[in-house]
Amino acid sequence: MIRYGFNIRTRSGQRVDNICIMAANQADAERRLRQMYHHCEIVHCQTEAVSPRNDPLDLEGVIGIISDEPESIPSVARSMLRNKAGTH
Repeated sequence: MIRYGFNIRTRSGQRVDNICIMAANQADAERRLRQMYHHCEIVHCQTEAVSPRNDPLDLEGVIGIISDEPESIPSVARSMLRNKAGTH
């Protein structure tokens, strides 16, 4: 995928900068841009190659790092245990 950064002028003359659109090619990015901003004028376009993320986000691991607790108890169970402690 490629990240396209657009600076445009709307049909009313207002300038809008740094509109980022991810697309396979520039024609597709411009099509998506024109769906949001009808009759706009593209002032500048810059491209940046983006490498795809292959590894899924391990949410339990991130929660464990943040909370500094062991990962053996799922976070949902941990929150249930915390809430039940104050009800008795």
